[in-house]
Amino acid sequence: MTSTSASPDTIPLVVVGAHLTGMPLNKELQALDATLIKATRTTPDYKLYALAGTVPPKPGLLRVASEGAKVEVEIWALTPAAFGLFVSRIPSPLGIGTLQLEDGDAAKGFLVEAVAIEGARDISEFGGWRNYIASLTPVSAAS
Repeated sequence: MTSTSASPDTIPLVVVGAHLTGMPLNKELQALDATLIKATRTTPDYKLYALAGTVPPKPGLLRVASEGAKVEVEIWALTPAAFGLFVSRIPSPLGIGTLQLEDGDAAKGFLVEAVAIEGARDISEFGGWRNYIASLTPVSAAS
């Protein structure tokens, strides 16, 4: 896991949605002095869902046995204390599990409980949360 960690005394955390750079909850990582390591993608073993009723809007990443997709993610480095504090604040149905990354590494990151995808929109085709959010913004007509 050496390429996913900024230093041996930090823990890499994979984020997939509202904690990405420029998204509404990224300030939570910044407040914990987290450091962006890199942007990457998961292996093609995941589905991404737009979860219903979350504020701000959040996705849920679920590992699947087939018909998955690579999903864009970011890896952030946190101290062990910051990682513990961050994880303690994660609301259900989200949680932390081990994600497989396209470069062969694995790291702890956001996953969703399977029950939460009932009625959620499968947005895997967008390849990531940013692309999905951008699709919701009306394109202004050229003058």
